[in-house]
Amino acid sequence: MDMTSLIPQFGGALWTLAAFVIALSVIVFVHEYGHYIVGRWSGIKAEVFSIGFGPVLMSRVDRHGTRWQVAVLPFGGYVKFLGDASAVSDKAGDEIEGMDAATLRQTMHGAPLWARAATVAAGPVFNFILSILIFAAVIMAQGVPTSPVEVGVLKPMPNVSQGLQPGDRILSVGGHEAVDYAGFFEVVNALPVTPTTEFVVERGGSRLQVEAPYPFPPIVDALQPGSAAMDAGIEVGDVVTAIDGTPVIAFRQVQDIVGGSDGRPMKVQIWRDGETLDFVLVPRRADLPTSNGGFETRWLIGMTGGMMFTAATATPGPLEALRLGGDQIVYIVTSSLSGLWHMVTGAISTCNLSGPIGIAETSGAAASQGADNFIWFIAVLSTAVGMLNLFPIPVLDGGHLVFHAFEALTGRPPSDRALRVLMGIGLSLMLGLMVFAVTNDLFCP
Repeated sequence: MDMTSLIPQFGGALWTLAAFVIALSVIVFVHEYGHYIVGRWSGIKAEVFSIGFGPVLMSRVDRHGTRWQVAVLPFGGYVKFLGDASAVSDKAGDEIEGMDAATLRQTMHGAPLWARAATVAAGPVFNFILSILIFAAVIMAQGVPTSPVEVGVLKPMPNVSQGLQPGDRILSVGGHEAVDYAGFFEVVNALPVTPTTEFVVERGGSRLQVEAPYPFPPIVDALQPGSAAMDAGIEVGDVVTAIDGTPVIAFRQVQDIVGGSDGRPMKVQIWRDGETLDFVLVPRRADLPTSNGGFETRWLIGMTGGMMFTAATATPGPLEALRLGGDQIVYIVTSSLSGLWHMVTGAISTCNLSGPIGIAETSGAAASQGADNFIWFIAVLSTAVGMLNLFPIPVLDGGHLVFHAFEALTGRPPSDRALRVLMGIGLSLMLGLMVFAVTNDLFCP
């Protein structure tokens, strides 16, 4: 066996693991820092702030008496508050019984209800704040398309006669007015697929009528991490010229052919920098959210199309960027909850649930596409972590918030025995979910 053949695979595995550890460490740090800082503001003393589990690699004690440490296993973290028996904030009974009132107030078990609830909720909230800030920063860096749509940079394509020029402001397409970016997409999607399309543009202060290729040609604008296209070696900027020998001139034709493939292998011809390349891609089945809150099953190869040019952009203001970032949070949460519900009811496959292996692979794939894609992925994953932690399952933050709500309604917390039983049930549920997700990673297509 040639051992050198394993070097690329080993390097890819290391890259995937490194990307996963970096993404997870950032998210865990922000989550746990939320618990820590709000607890400190609320008068609750943190004894340990740990990134990772197991033997400690490095640590230091700050002026507040908190030990900050990095442990060997970088797959999570925790804050251990005064009076906690472990990282899941269960009560150290013997230790707490001997405390005076002032010291007991500094524990998670002797602090007022509002302080405990705020400290618990802060972890997921900080995850959402991180996501919104990242989304907003990326949106501000990339900008938003101007209205009307203005041609920025024309993308290279084979054998086309391009009538558009950089700086053209598109007023209408195919005889239909396009007032803004969304309107441009609506108009083009309603047009028949033809080799050329009529545009009315504003150029140098004058209105001109020009002909250009179909606005949404079969250009690969983005690749889905871990998709058939990415695994096969397709690159952003590639142009699909034919599938199974059938010429294509629009990305919607690619979608239609792949959607009707029923998963059979397809011969895809690609134009790249003047060269013609051939690939064999096997579409993969996926359940995708629809605009009405449901899901549809489709065959995909993991390509996303785009316009034949890069639209000129303007930098949105901070408030507008934060609003758009918040919209991303809402979309991720609602589509995720909808997906979980559809899996539970059997409407879609449970293979849509990924475990740590699948998330790690997606981390590596996102990192390989550039820093902006990786940073965006961190924001998406941070949203998912914040949402998951709010589920009302004991051992998760949402479970603790349910206990606090019970205390607020009844005037007393659940008994220690009830807490131990519920925490055991919650831990069993989470371990079962983890095993199920890992099984999906290993055996789902």
